[in-house]
Amino acid sequence: MPAPKPVTEREITAPVSLTLPDGRLNPDAVGWTRTPLVTTDGIGRGRVGRGRNKRWEYWAVTTPTHVVALVTSDIDYAAVHGIWLLDRRTGEAVAHDAIGVTGRSATLPGTLGGGPVCSRTKQVAIEVDEVEGGTRLRARGARVEVDVVAHRPEGHECLGVVVPWTDRLFQYTVKDVARPATGTIRLDGVAADVPAGESWATLDHGRGRWPYDVRWNWGAGSGRTDGRVVGIQVGGQWTDGTGSVENSLYVDGHLTKISEELVWDYDRGNWMAPWRVTGAAVDLTFTPFHLKRSVTDLKVFASRTHQCFGHWSGRVLDDTGTWVRVEDVVGWAEDVHNRW
Repeated sequence: MPAPKPVTEREITAPVSLTLPDGRLNPDAVGWTRTPLVTTDGIGRGRVGRGRNKRWEYWAVTTPTHVVALVTSDIDYAAVHGIWLLDRRTGEAVAHDAIGVTGRSATLPGTLGGGPVCSRTKQVAIEVDEVEGGTRLRARGARVEVDVVAHRPEGHECLGVVVPWTDRLFQYTVKDVARPATGTIRLDGVAADVPAGESWATLDHGRGRWPYDVRWNWGAGSGRTDGRVVGIQVGGQWTDGTGSVENSLYVDGHLTKISEELVWDYDRGNWMAPWRVTGAAVDLTFTPFHLKRSVTDLKVFASRTHQCFGHWSGRVLDDTGTWVRVEDVVGWAEDVHNRW
């Protein structure tokens, strides 16, 4: 088994553009942030990087009874949208998916928070709007309706990372975990509450230019342990060797950056077996309760995803040198292979 590998990362504290005027990566943008400071308006505009531009907003909401995920994306030659719901009480999963025409079915701001996010297809309608104190998530499919606010507490920090493969291929990601959520979810017209204090929203915001063939791990979780709000964010594979990683701990609004390539250990022959994510500052076990398996093959675009939902437990070292206990924090861990 490989060993965890420390990396040296730079915290960015002032606004910066992701791209240079010619469309290549701005070296000054490489690093991490605890508030969104990176302007990404250069992605998806003009002829630069045509076919490699990837833009998306993915939101997931976990409640004691449900998990909901919404995605609006433009991958340059297609727009991929989806609503997914899991009823945790019955195990029933409902998916509404759509492939749309870029520029018509997807509205995505150039930079995070710069405008509304919309999916407009017959199968999937999604609207994401910034509102006072948070973000409103609305979605509608044949069987599922969502109206949830992901609140943003005062002083809430989130992880932003620029990952450089080359000066022409790079990614800016924001992973915003442990956003308190309230609202309503409806399945076949039957409403379920999104109760305050027990429900959490997570954002995966992406803007960049990607290699065609890529694999990644992503894990996230939000909840309470020992009276504190705890958020977990871990990643792997796609950042290996770049000098950037997307690992962090969130406790009561404060983000601790974890600068090491973590070790992921899981059984691809039995996805529902416990997963382990470890490093010098991380000792976590993820125990699944549901497997979401997705396979798409549109020749040019192909994706294979195994995403497990479950509970995170263990401990993570914060930036004061204190181990923070994590117990039964709800979230997910995934293994993805994309050709896009």
